[in-house]
Amino acid sequence: MTSLVLEGGTFRPIFSCGVMDALLDAEIMLPYIIGVSAGITDGFSYASRQKGRNLEILMRYRNDPRYLSMRNMVTDHSPFGIRFVFQTIPNELIPFDYTTFQQYPGQFWVGVTNLHTGEAEYLDGKKIDAQNTLCQATCSIPGVFPSCHYEGKVYYDGGIADSIPIQKAIDDGNRRHLIVLTQPLGYQKKLQKGNRVMARIMKHHYPAFSQKLLDRHLRYNATLTQIARLEEEGKAIVLRPSHPLNSFESDLATLKNSYQEGYDLAMARMDKIRQLLTEDD
Repeated sequence: MTSLVLEGGTFRPIFSCGVMDALLDAEIMLPYIIGVSAGITDGFSYASRQKGRNLEILMRYRNDPRYLSMRNMVTDHSPFGIRFVFQTIPNELIPFDYTTFQQYPGQFWVGVTNLHTGEAEYLDGKKIDAQNTLCQATCSIPGVFPSCHYEGKVYYDGGIADSIPIQKAIDDGNRRHLIVLTQPLGYQKKLQKGNRVMARIMKHHYPAFSQKLLDRHLRYNATLTQIARLEEEGKAIVLRPSHPLNSFESDLATLKNSYQEGYDLAMARMDKIRQLLTEDD
């Protein structure tokens, strides 16, 4: 079995949207999809076969204050309009095809971080509800989103505990992998000031989670080393942008260019992607 592994990064996965739309045009639907944050949120539209939907959302609403503005702090306790993003858009404005998504025959895993244990958990995307709670949970960046409650547990962004969940894909029996990253070659994560601040705030009540914030960059960079080894062994194809993109990029032309780069790169590598799938048959 071949996995599709999706990194997050707020608006950076617009590159990944281009990759997934190229896969749809090539009539390739991978049998196992896993990711975190905006990466896996965008992956829902791939599994529902809605080419162009993710790009349309950003082109129409990225600079709409209902989507992202400080005025949302009053109603949503986040600069993101949580109800607007996770309910109004998918249920009214640019409808998500829940029916087709539920017909996706493979495994679809949404990575989250448990607030109390600090550990990564992987939720079944097939349990998506009309409130898109799973999407909210995996996107809940500490300090930007409130935590998300789901089935009696409290979750934050999946990228905190497992930014690129390749090991989970391997543990689930996948022998080949299409890995879509959102940072360029050579990128190494550093301990960010925001993580230090949030770790200090949470240390007393949630020590395990606090430590995950402080160690995140170390796990991330170790995962990049693992991915490079898989690529060298011919077990993975890795697609990544050529240039960095601001996580909160607001220029629509820049976002569209990143999408197009992902689409063009995937198309250029499509024969290799097909070969990867064939080798795993």
